[in-house]
This record gives sequence, structure tokens and C-alpha cells, in this order.
Amino acid sequence: RGGRVIAIGTTSVRSLEAVAQLHGGELRPHTGPVNLVIQPGYRFAVVQGLLTNFHLPKSSLLMLVAAFAGFEQMQALYRYAIENCYRFFSYGDAMLLPHRE
Repeated sequence: RGGRVIAIGTTSVRSLEAVAQLHGGELRPHTGPVNLVIQPGYRFAVVQGLLTNFHLPKSSLLMLVAAFAGFEQMQALYRYAIENCYRFFSYGDAMLLPHRE
């Protein structure tokens, strides 16, 4: 409908982007599995914001965040989180990221 798409969690990002790929860049109803790995260099078609927690080093989820926010920005965010004793993993602190243009 033309509004902003803010994904809640990395799984939502993967789902939304994968379905858009299947339908020529548009979000449409879809049932069934999708298979998309997002890493730096990926061009986002749908998601414009991401609410996510802080992920484990060397994980595919961390690579998705790096693709979304930019590698340098992600490193700065994680450095800040570590210096300020943020909690990591599934029940830790979260961050709202706009997509880098």
C-alpha cells in the first residue's frame, strides 16, 4: 500500500525479501517455504527498517545485520553495546535500524 516496511526480527526480513523476490519485487500473499541467505552485498527490495536484538559473532544473523546497516555501522553499534554492557542473544537488548541508503 506504499507505507514503510519495518521488520520485527531477522526471520521477518528474510521472509519478506524472499517473497518479494518470488513476485517480481512486490509483496504478495505466499504460502510455502522460502530459502534466502542475506549477507553483505544483498540489495534490499522491501524492508526499510529492522528491529532486532544483538546477535552472536560469526552468525548468519549478524551478516544480515551487516548487509542491512552496513559493516562499519554494525561494528560501531556492537562496540557501543559491548562498552555499555548491553545484553546479547535472544533475550537481550534490541535496536531499531533504518536501512542504509
